[in-house]
Amino acid sequence: MADTSFDMIVIGAGPGGYVAAIRGAQLGLKVCVVEREHVGGICLNWGCIPTKALLRSSEVFHLMHRAAEFGLSADNINYDLGAVVKRSRGVAKQLSSGVTHLLKKNKITTIMGTAKLTSKNKISVKTDKDTQELTAKNIVLATGARARELPGLEADGKNVWTYKHALNPPHNPKKLLVIGSGAIGIEFASFYHTLGAETTVVEVMDRILPVEDAEIAAFAKKSFEKQGMTIMEKATVKKLDRAKGKVTAHIEKDGKTEKQEFDTVISAVGIVGNVEDLGLEELKIKTDRTHVVTDPYCRTNVDGIFAIGDLAAPPWLAHKASHEGVMVAELIAGQKPHPVKPESIAGCTYCHPQIASVGYTEAAAMEKGFGIKVGKFPFIGNGKAIALGEAEGMVKTVFDAKTGELLGAHMVGAEVTELIQGYVVGRQLETTEEDLMHTVFPHPTLSEMMHESVLDAYGKAIHF
Repeated sequence: MADTSFDMIVIGAGPGGYVAAIRGAQLGLKVCVVEREHVGGICLNWGCIPTKALLRSSEVFHLMHRAAEFGLSADNINYDLGAVVKRSRGVAKQLSSGVTHLLKKNKITTIMGTAKLTSKNKISVKTDKDTQELTAKNIVLATGARARELPGLEADGKNVWTYKHALNPPHNPKKLLVIGSGAIGIEFASFYHTLGAETTVVEVMDRILPVEDAEIAAFAKKSFEKQGMTIMEKATVKKLDRAKGKVTAHIEKDGKTEKQEFDTVISAVGIVGNVEDLGLEELKIKTDRTHVVTDPYCRTNVDGIFAIGDLAAPPWLAHKASHEGVMVAELIAGQKPHPVKPESIAGCTYCHPQIASVGYTEAAAMEKGFGIKVGKFPFIGNGKAIALGEAEGMVKTVFDAKTGELLGAHMVGAEVTELIQGYVVGRQLETTEEDLMHTVFPHPTLSEMMHESVLDAYGKAIHF
């Protein structure tokens, strides 16, 4: 007879759930994971990882076109979209089977099936074969989220896509409309545009990348337009007329509606939490607009039930989910972890140019009543950036004028998704401008711009 009683059951094996399970097992808890679809969740299978593989292909393709700049020659440059997608799927598969191996190695019971809460420490799991009843002292909900679908703009998998279709496309877009300019929308716009699709991005807010610092978003917009993308801000797609092989979009801007024809539409208008059929209503677990309400320790209003990752509060990022998973497992095991601070979590967008940020934007810092000092440094002033042929970009830092605390950092340009971690560590260690000024950054590196941006906030920049 298989085990049916555990210290901790995790529902969902994405970057929140599988990490929670592994940390729980490390701490000696008896752990069970229930996953209905893919081990590794959306992130590994249909999100973070396969999109980065695609974007790497488009980045190499872009560089091949620039060969002459570097004294190289490349003729008949072309691509095979099928092969690009196949590589991306292979990368996802490799990582997903890696997670399956880690769960096994940590002696975690893994059940493929659909779970539902039947009481505060009981779940029923429907598998291909049967329905099992499992009990646990603690239950962690990590069911994630899915693409939001707006009425009239629903995906059909043919010419109107969500991110899933865009990762395994039925055809190669020639004329593409992307609805929504958050990270997902902009990454796909960047990918398909680089491969030659004539791309239009429509954003309902007054600027693209609405969660980023306004100055960084404006810089990125200028760069996308220079590449030939069309960006429409304060615009709404009212409806889509679908015909064979084409879609006519009714786009409203400044009170006027115009019709434009596309062969492909990608809808990237946010996410909704997977709260359905979990048994939340019966247990009176609080939700707010499809997300489970929790305290800073991811505890729901029902004792012994936790919610982490995209199912819970924003930011909806894989690394936040993983960190919450560790925190919850440690809490269950009787340790005293620190809660995850949303403003200490970096956001990264892997378009071309890349965008990365942590902490408060300049506007948010002022709104919170801080007196601020702001420093900036452009890529054009950095030797390594020029040597790489990547002289387009900037680094911006925001400090509390009173205490010198680093309130936020915002970047756009080559490799900034790797650079941001320096500022993330700085914020975690409660660094001040003085610590950062006294840090010796290696030369020649892109990271020197981080130093110069700090110096600039205090009128001490050397190279600009």
